Amino acid sequence: MTVFTAPLRLRLDGDALISNWAWLKRRSGAAACGAAIKADGYGAGAVEVMRRLVKAGCRDFFVSNWAEAAIVEPLLEQGIALSVLHGVREEDMPVALRSRARPVLNTPVQIARWKAAGGGSCDVMVDTGMNRLGLDWRADVAAQTAGLNVETLLSHLASADDDTPLTATQLIRFRALKEHVPAARYSLANSAGICLGDSYAFDLTRPGLALYGGIPRPEAQDAVAQVVFPQAQILQRRRVLAGDTIGYNATHLAGRDMEIAVLNLGYADGYLRGFSAGGRASFEGADMPVVGRVSMDLIAVDVSGSPHAAEGDWMEIDYALPKAAAISNLSQYELLTGLGSRFDRVWS
Repeated sequence: MTVFTAPLRLRLDGDALISNWAWLKRRSGAAACGAAIKADGYGAGAVEVMRRLVKAGCRDFFVSNWAEAAIVEPLLEQGIALSVLHGVREEDMPVALRSRARPVLNTPVQIARWKAAGGGSCDVMVDTGMNRLGLDWRADVAAQTAGLNVETLLSHLASADDDTPLTATQLIRFRALKEHVPAARYSLANSAGICLGDSYAFDLTRPGLALYGGIPRPEAQDAVAQVVFPQAQILQRRRVLAGDTIGYNATHLAGRDMEIAVLNLGYADGYLRGFSAGGRASFEGADMPVVGRVSMDLIAVDVSGSPHAAEGDWMEIDYALPKAAAISNLSQYELLTGLGSRFDRVWS
């Protein structure tokens, strides 16, 4: 069978992933530190992320739906837990009842459905101010969950990456829930919540963004390392004469004779138009600008200062998440999860 390699790849730093999780674990204090691996491990590949984190000592994992759960369920072993954050629809029930994963029940309808089917242990989400998924914190949550075998009672912080009063308000509400709603464990903190200190940790933290190199708050700036490094192959090197333009809509006018490398990368791969005339790439340590508009699957890089960059060579795309977010006007989450399937994913 012929094996094809793509002309673009993600270099994924396994040591950085483990280092990030270890830092988050230390910041979690006495609480267990889990891992959100939804959206295919934030674009890095859920199976490989989970395999590495299990080996490092992580025991709690979170995906969004049952299709995602099925992909990583073969990795479950004694002592490893997998929770499905979006709960159970009626059509999920046949799979959910057979699965070793637990549903995170979000609504009274889901609770009734799970009870009627004789479902086993579960998690429950309570909304404490985000107005997304979960039971309303103002309701009688203890009565709503009576008769369930609740492993983890969860809530989710809406604005922990900012310094807003809502975060402290959610903490107060969740503490009150803990006093009245029985569960084996309680969990509130995401990556940003972990940075806020032990009072948000409870029994289990659920980092996502920071595992993969995102910086949720300044406290993580010098501790969290980049994990995802996009690389693209040079398809053509060409000379552009002064006065010529580059790319769609002629947005870049060459003020001098210049050399460009055309790379196999574009918005179909998640490298969106926000990087037009703002993105950077490097070759042999030399930093160079993206010029012209990002196309569906091509970009141009000014390689005038790098005479050795040639067709077939690989260039590394500047993708340090906070910096890339500032350039592209995209969130760090979008930058990670938007990286498409056309990348080969290569772990080091």
